[in-house]
Amino acid sequence: MASQYHPDKHKTADSKQYEETMKKLNWAYKVLTEYCRDYKYTFTEKDVARTYPHDEYLRRYYHGWFDGI
Repeated sequence: MASQYHPDKHKTADSKQYEETMKKLNWAYKVLTEYCRDYKYTFTEKDVARTYPHDEYLRRYYHGWFDGI
């Protein structure tokens, strides 16, 4: 999307619109990369049991998350 909406690619009178779109894209990229970098979750049996105390989630942990889908 950055190459599609980059202001240098669109030298028109409404290039301000492309600048704003690029600012939003850069902000979204920053938020997503920070989230992925800082996301700390393990899929150990202990953590799954603590996070999802319901039997259905534990069954999925033991037998595969995507059974029946």
